[in-house]
Amino acid sequence: MSRSSLTPRIARREDAPALAELWSDVLRRADRAEQVADLELVIKGAAASPEQRFVVIDFDGQLAGAVFLRLTTVSPLNLETCVQSIQPRVFDQYRRRGVGRALMEAAVVFAEENGVPHVSTAVPATVRESNRFMARLALAPVATVRLAPTSLVRSRITPAAPPGSGRAAPRVLAARRNQRRVRATRVTVPFPD
Repeated sequence: MSRSSLTPRIARREDAPALAELWSDVLRRADRAEQVADLELVIKGAAASPEQRFVVIDFDGQLAGAVFLRLTTVSPLNLETCVQSIQPRVFDQYRRRGVGRALMEAAVVFAEENGVPHVSTAVPATVRESNRFMARLALAPVATVRLAPTSLVRSRITPAAPPGSGRAAPRVLAARRNQRRVRATRVTVPFPD
């Protein structure tokens, strides 16, 4: 029985079309050619930066998975360094063959090379299998990243007033609060004699 070969390597420009397929759901909404061009820029940037590494795993010569690694801080407020393992992904046909483990091994190696004490990852919250895998590797959830279009958040922060309402709503709320205060002061608690 022959054993399959897992080979980690740095991503190359010609990997961009396969990577666009792998990450189609997390890339910006654009046509495929623009997504490929975006990934070519990311690959080029990572190759030029000592703080980034774009790793792919070949499985018997075929691209099986990839991860983007970035040396940064835990957060803008917590300045302890960490390696972010961004979107480690494995093509479906290569799952359960050690590719995910090889991607995370690349993250740990990058952290060790740079003397970094922490590794973090970002995987979709809805992908149960990936989250369980990360938990088995001791990566605990510490934050939830949420995303929405700016215009939608704006509409929820300052919702449109109903037609003809003007500034009546705040006055009504103030009146209700005053009524509650009056009722609260009327309630008397009998004291024992």
